[in-house]
Amino acid sequence: MSKYTQKERDGLYELTDAARAELIGSKYYNKDLAPTSLSERTWNTYHIAALWIGMSVCLPSFAMASSLVGLGLSPWLAVLNVALGNVIVLVPIQMNSHAGTKYGIPFPVFARMTFGAVGAHIPALSRAITACGWNAIQSWIGGAAIVSLIAAFAPSFKDLPSAQYIGFFIFLAAVCLVAARGAHAIRLLETISAPVLIALTLGLFIWSLTLANGGGFGFADVIRAKTNHDLVAGNGGLLYVFLGGLTANIAFWATMALNIPDFSRYAVNQKAQFRGQLYGMPLAMTVCAFVGAFFAQATSLVGIVNPDGSPVFDPTVALGYLPYPALTCIVALGVLVATITTNIAANVVAPANGFSNISPRRVSYAFGVVISCVIAVLYQPWNIFGGAAAYIFDWLNVYGGILAPIAAMFIADYHVVKKRNVDVMALYRGAEGRYWYRSGWNPRAIVAWVCGFILPTLGGTVLKNSPPLSWIAANGYIIGFAIGFAVYVILMKSESASFIGDEEEAAITKR
Repeated sequence: MSKYTQKERDGLYELTDAARAELIGSKYYNKDLAPTSLSERTWNTYHIAALWIGMSVCLPSFAMASSLVGLGLSPWLAVLNVALGNVIVLVPIQMNSHAGTKYGIPFPVFARMTFGAVGAHIPALSRAITACGWNAIQSWIGGAAIVSLIAAFAPSFKDLPSAQYIGFFIFLAAVCLVAARGAHAIRLLETISAPVLIALTLGLFIWSLTLANGGGFGFADVIRAKTNHDLVAGNGGLLYVFLGGLTANIAFWATMALNIPDFSRYAVNQKAQFRGQLYGMPLAMTVCAFVGAFFAQATSLVGIVNPDGSPVFDPTVALGYLPYPALTCIVALGVLVATITTNIAANVVAPANGFSNISPRRVSYAFGVVISCVIAVLYQPWNIFGGAAAYIFDWLNVYGGILAPIAAMFIADYHVVKKRNVDVMALYRGAEGRYWYRSGWNPRAIVAWVCGFILPTLGGTVLKNSPPLSWIAANGYIIGFAIGFAVYVILMKSESASFIGDEEEAAITKR
């Protein structure tokens, strides 16, 4: 092997041709998991911002604020909750983005650095299986748009008991076909769709305002609505709902906080990935939150509510109240574009890479896409997306508590333990590389992960009626993140010296 395995230019690294040639026979390497070359890193600030707008502007994003209104919060308090949560989660997203841009490695390979070549299956599959659940939810929502689109031409279709399921499978098939075409097709779709998504957001707001005006309520009546204290009390109290909502909003992007290297590895430089995410995500999510909260409050004021009298949180309800078939078609198409862009980028790419990572020589990225779509069916999204409380506390908060320690450990490992020095070649060499740990597993990482997620997960599931644990679950992401970070750094303290300063294995030539 050549002494030099990596080349550096302007702070970005790539493998040498000799190093790539040597890895061809490794079972831990295939073309989908290979680090990007410098010539492949072409995404600028606009592309990355468009990616985040495409992922952010979707019906589940609107539902983040509308579900909090459904639990009793005022519209402005719901918007504040969403905005604050997204600013917080941007921190781990940005910190884990750095390695993808600097070294060009995708998430499953990035995970090997912390968990070991075999142990990396734990974070990869945890993220992948969670994303399959989101794929299910997004496809269920996209299926509702397909039902409305077909019903605009054949009104009796929506009355069929199987209509929603037919729409679900049609949408899921479309997701599978587009995602299998790879990152360049995704970038093209995101770039084209960004203006469409902005128009859809504006359209939902105008519809909600028109609906409120038709019921005798003005803009001020909607946004000045106060917290429903009776409804909040029935859901655990104001502080509990607010903190649970904050955790849910952080957890909303908990998956992306792990696999963001899958996208940042295509950035032209660190400034592009940083600015693109800063411009594209918090603002877009806050706008969606305002529109979602406005929608929930407006529909509530005019009497469009759930059977129990609580505000509606699912924006697809609007499709059933549009006055003209042509308008229904336009809006349904917009929903389809918004949902498919978010779903593919956030919920299909990572699972596909994760499944490919299990057996890189047998499972291609395209085959991984198929696997993720099959698992999505098993989630039965009609149950996950069944109500505001189930969406916030039973889905978002539970999986967020499981993934938070992993994101924290990645940050601790890359920025603190290894001080941003990565021997990329070793990530693909298995037992011959420095990240093999013990038989391909890093037991310290396993211990830190379990310590981080155990209490929040118990508090959100089997012991959810225990007040102390339920409060821990309501703050599960932050608590799990802090525990995972601290425990990992402490356990890895004695190991850190072996991962930095080794000039022979991490030799680099500048050009």
